[in-house]
Amino acid sequence: MNKYEQGQPAILLLADGSVFRGKAAGKIGTATGELCFNTGMTGYQEIFTDPSYYGQILVTATSHIGNYGVHPKEIESESIMIAGLVCKKFSKPFSRASANASIQDYFESHNLIGISDVDTRAIVRKIRDKGAMNAVISSDETNMDTLQKVLEKIPSMKGLELSSKVTAKKVCFLGDENASLKVAVLDLGVKKNILRCLIERDCYLKVFPMNATFEEISSWNPDGIMLSNGPGDPSAMPNVVQTAKDIIASDIPTFGICLAHQIIALAADLTTEKMHNGHRGVNHPVKNLLTGNCEVTSQNHGFVVNFGEAERNNNIEITHVHLNDNTLAGIRLKNKNVFSVQFHPEASAGPKDSRYLFDEFVENIRVNMPAEKAIGSKTQKL
Repeated sequence: MNKYEQGQPAILLLADGSVFRGKAAGKIGTATGELCFNTGMTGYQEIFTDPSYYGQILVTATSHIGNYGVHPKEIESESIMIAGLVCKKFSKPFSRASANASIQDYFESHNLIGISDVDTRAIVRKIRDKGAMNAVISSDETNMDTLQKVLEKIPSMKGLELSSKVTAKKVCFLGDENASLKVAVLDLGVKKNILRCLIERDCYLKVFPMNATFEEISSWNPDGIMLSNGPGDPSAMPNVVQTAKDIIASDIPTFGICLAHQIIALAADLTTEKMHNGHRGVNHPVKNLLTGNCEVTSQNHGFVVNFGEAERNNNIEITHVHLNDNTLAGIRLKNKNVFSVQFHPEASAGPKDSRYLFDEFVENIRVNMPAEKAIGSKTQKL
């Protein structure tokens, strides 16, 4: 029997001084980050690999993690992005025939440290009451004074730029080069399913690193531009905000998701603020103010655009509102071909209620294409 089967002790220390004791999950070691929680019942592998979680320790509100193993195609990036995991039950055996490994093997191969057998309901309530806070997980250090010193060195998420940690290292192309549309993607930490949703809609993609300038992006002559999700504080990304301003000024049809929604808002002279505990889960209700419909959405963000400023800005139209707390969930820029949403229409994991936004983006591209280019696009498609 090895140390994992024996249930090696582990400790979770929170910034407010709370201590939770449980069992080691994944690799033995110490992990640090901002503690947050996700309410999703399924899709744990997609959640773990979402780049927007970079630098965060994730508490899963669902009871069991690992019971259906892992699958090589159920990923949103090439590696695990969470800094650590906190869960109630960590299931090393799995019961799905198509899975290729246990979550224990998966975590060990990606050097991911976790803790199980703790009261996750109490931890979630603490985050809801006191807000997201920094934390330490350790299964190789039990001295509380030592762990406290580690905790004190963790930087605040406020003011932290993290997209550079997860963005593409170089330009790459995806999809069919003979597709009818060319879409440039500014990768702030893009999820794979955003790229899939565009490719499925006959788009050929050129993915740019987050430090790409508008001049570099526009030199490809794209029909549309996608600004992606990603981690960290948008106010710590002035160069990306400037790129967004240049994109807006060009009037190239543009769609922004999550972090990019905040970047576009900053480029439109709005401000962002850190939320008390954020929105993370696959069951967040959002109202589309243009249609009156309610959509169940996937969300993962700890910052939000100031609602009052958006209401008072004559160049902004509010399109979506989060129904749980009335926070801003979507905008359009008046007289510009630019719109953005705070949630994840590509989901993965999550519902498909908002996938229509990709269709609207593609339609907006087609409607605004020069006549001669539109004809060429149709001919190319035929």
